Amino acid sequence: MQSKRKTEQILDNVYLVLDNIRSIHNVGSIFRTAACAGVKEILLCGYTPEPTDRFGRIRKDFEKVSLGGEKEVLYTKVKTTEEALDKLHEKGVTVVAIEQSPRATPFKNFKPTYPIAYVLGNEVDGIAQEILERSDETLEIPLRGHIKESLNVSVVAGIVLFT
Repeated sequence: MQSKRKTEQILDNVYLVLDNIRSIHNVGSIFRTAACAGVKEILLCGYTPEPTDRFGRIRKDFEKVSLGGEKEVLYTKVKTTEEALDKLHEKGVTVVAIEQSPRATPFKNFKPTYPIAYVLGNEVDGIAQEILERSDETLEIPLRGHIKESLNVSVVAGIVLFT
């Protein structure tokens, strides 16, 4: 069992990169989960919605799902995911994309090194090939069944942050 201090050091070194997530509900849910997990920072890339509207007011639909997560987790709006990854690499952060890919490591075989950033992609298109190539590693969560080819992005956040 890890000591409380060691656990805090790990959590203080986890980032999330949200790559063009379209649903404000998914983003709100990710903020709530990130706050519970102690994520250091969330990078909102491309058209990923922010918790506040253009007047700086908290969005009601976001607030309903996040339950105040935006007050506990630092977040930064970044124009592109490429820019976010460059900033993380400059800080010495390992960037790990969560995506189905032929070169992906099965999630259960992954041993994280810290500091780490998990890239979560668009609900329909996933993570673009250019972003996968800029990532240090790609992880895949193995799926069973034949109904869907992917998990909801907010569920993926919970899996990677609490496993």
